[in-house]
Amino acid sequence: MNALVTGAGGFLGGYITDALLKRGDSVRTICRGNYPELEERGVEIHHVNLAKMEDPGQFDALKRACDGVETVFHVAAISGIGEPWERYFQTNTRGTEALLKAAREQGVRKFVFTSSPSVTFAGEDQINVDESAPYPTEWLAHYPHSKALAEQRVLEANSVGGMLTCALRPHLIWGPRDKALIPRLIQRAKSGRLRRVGDGKNLIDMIFVTNAADAHLQAADALVEGSPVCGSAYFLSQGEPVNCWDWIDELLAIYDLPPVRKSISLRTARRIGAVCESVWKFFRWESDPPMTRFLASQLALSHYFNIDRARRDFGYDPKISKEEGMAALRAEYLEKFAKK
Repeated sequence: MNALVTGAGGFLGGYITDALLKRGDSVRTICRGNYPELEERGVEIHHVNLAKMEDPGQFDALKRACDGVETVFHVAAISGIGEPWERYFQTNTRGTEALLKAAREQGVRKFVFTSSPSVTFAGEDQINVDESAPYPTEWLAHYPHSKALAEQRVLEANSVGGMLTCALRPHLIWGPRDKALIPRLIQRAKSGRLRRVGDGKNLIDMIFVTNAADAHLQAADALVEGSPVCGSAYFLSQGEPVNCWDWIDELLAIYDLPPVRKSISLRTARRIGAVCESVWKFFRWESDPPMTRFLASQLALSHYFNIDRARRDFGYDPKISKEEGMAALRAEYLEKFAKK
């Protein structure tokens, strides 16, 4: 296929690009910066800023990027917990709306959106939740709110103008080349600021990055007229939850760091998070606060999901086990350590 991968220079987007190139597909991407390593591999670069879609020139550039494309994998997003609402909304929601419009006008047949399980998170335990879970009526953070609005636009666009759409919700993506989740974890551990939140018994889902990338290609291949994939959302994970804090300790051990010893209650963490949110909002700081109510709840509560629908509708099966993924992380770490 001729594919457009937004965020091809990022973590998941990079692995999706790898998988497409490996099987012989043509790939182009939209980005704001330069990625010579992608160009060297034959990826066609289009410079577009999804946060600037009110600029006619930017939208025209977006349409050119969609010209001749069969499938769009929309992975790019503003993540984190510290940005102002407008930044999340402009990129994650308005940017997705513009990309849907450009893709439809250019005759794109398939649109696969990378969403998040947090679009259903209301600050309570989520135990074996399936896709019938509703969106919350109140939001603890801007990121899941903006992604939920975008996901709704994507699913509503199914079959409009002949384009078929779906949304995938991979939970806690990890693996080699990660520049977000694991580096932040290591940084906090080394600085002595990492605290266990809650009683340490909460179960969570996660997914190794190549499993998440494979699921995107499987969903795209299954996105044909009459398929149940059309207009549907899917949770993705390893298929078996893990104890959140045991897994964090395992990750730290890979990087020769000690396990988490100190802890605070969820109630205390939420109070600290509320104060941090107020301070960051007052000063309009755009960095991530050390704690928020959303982060406290995610670290202390159980949130794992039923992936039977993805297994049934497009044959999703996580090929790389947790143990294999952890071994890959350790190998990456040892290689970097050896180079030093």
